[in-house]
Amino acid sequence: MPTALITGLHGFTGRYLAAELEAAGYRVCGTVHDGAPAGPGEFLTDICDKGAVQKVISEVQPDVVAHLAAISFAAHQDAESIYRTNLVGTRHLLQALADCGKTPRAVLLASSANVYGNASDDPIDENAPPNPANDYAVSKLAMECMARLWMEKLPIVIVRPFNYTGRGQSRNFLLPKIVDHFRRGAKEIELGNLDVARDFSDVRTVAGAYRQLIERGPPGETFNICSGKAVTLENVLDLMAEIAEYPIQVKVNPAFVRENEVKRLRGSNAKLLKAIGELDAIPLEQTLRWMFEGDD
Repeated sequence: MPTALITGLHGFTGRYLAAELEAAGYRVCGTVHDGAPAGPGEFLTDICDKGAVQKVISEVQPDVVAHLAAISFAAHQDAESIYRTNLVGTRHLLQALADCGKTPRAVLLASSANVYGNASDDPIDENAPPNPANDYAVSKLAMECMARLWMEKLPIVIVRPFNYTGRGQSRNFLLPKIVDHFRRGAKEIELGNLDVARDFSDVRTVAGAYRQLIERGPPGETFNICSGKAVTLENVLDLMAEIAEYPIQVKVNPAFVRENEVKRLRGSNAKLLKAIGELDAIPLEQTLRWMFEGDD
């Protein structure tokens, strides 16, 4: 049974990817850093601690790696923490993998479609020039550049996921916040930028794509993970009104308005589909209903 190591195992995406890999026959281990007790195969690890990362890699000797641990909230206020975690933490991992004496057959690094910023291309493919508009996006682009220093030593695949959601995602993110308001029967909701459109996927679709890229993605390549469709915030609110069977009043809170907000973000998944075949794409309405009817 091959061993898969997931950094950020307890995170939103980590739990779904773990289920995907376990179903595919992997023994899943992972690093955790959320304060929860570490269970079997779990290692309480700060990826910013180089020695701790080296110890985990030396002990696990993974066959495949999915690096998901990161500060993933674009509006996070501590820029130093963003860069240290997303850039330096990733370097610690790659150094440890290169030095452990066993080269994994796949190392998947999660970047972000935020690196494209306000791109003029629509849809955006992997050749679009990066134009990051916030520290989170800059940290992810810097991580990609740094990772290329290790591509001769490690079989690295970089993924740039566009927006995705599902049960268990923090309410700091837009769609879980909206779903939560409807679940509670709230009469109004405060939002920021309303004139935005995003390419949304279901976390289960994203985890499936990651698993397939781990199994057969060509090393050295970068892939968008997206649906290829842009959905406006108004569309989301209309879908939720239909699911919850009532409309909600929207108020714009200036505190939630981002100055450098990316207005429209729609990706091309042509390269991904060529590499792994058709995605098990779940329509957004089904995802929202799943979230609305869930216990999370």
